[in-house]
Amino acid sequence: MDSDVSRLLRETGENLLSLSQGSYCTAVERAVDVLEGAFRQGKTLLAFGNGGSSADAQHLCAELLGRFLIDRRPLPALALTTNQAFLTAWSNDYRFDDVFARQIEGHGGPGDVALGISTSGNSANVVQGLRRARELGLRTIGLSGSGGGLMVEHCDVLMSVPLNQTPRIQEVHLATYHAICEVLERRLFP
Repeated sequence: MDSDVSRLLRETGENLLSLSQGSYCTAVERAVDVLEGAFRQGKTLLAFGNGGSSADAQHLCAELLGRFLIDRRPLPALALTTNQAFLTAWSNDYRFDDVFARQIEGHGGPGDVALGISTSGNSANVVQGLRRARELGLRTIGLSGSGGGLMVEHCDVLMSVPLNQTPRIQEVHLATYHAICEVLERRLFP
């Protein structure tokens, strides 16, 4: 008899397997290409999101700045979700909707990469961050759930998981950025 845990783990595996070919996989490969080009030019990744997506942005940046599978030089990656003093001051004094856009103005420049994460694709501060990044000449990558929401028009590359349940989307997001880290290490540090 199948347990709930067994069923959920199998479902996650089936979701990942179904995405290992086709348009989602192609989008992830395009994101890797953008990041590889930026890192080869000494540019920085600025990643951001809310809640679980905030944790994902931090996790991704930790793997790139530190190490993933091999000891190597650090890759410049900054999670815009970690400066609590700025996040609370700006949100209190101004607006939470542009908390990432403001940091992109301060930390980003042409050729850098802004990576916004939102399972719905509609988080106002993530959308505003991507919009501002594009205006400033950064390359933009989105990681979202089905359809990509409002992020679509602000992304050079959109990795849109064709699922609708937040936990299932987040499981694919984790596998996605781990794949990105591993492929980047292989390409940049053969």
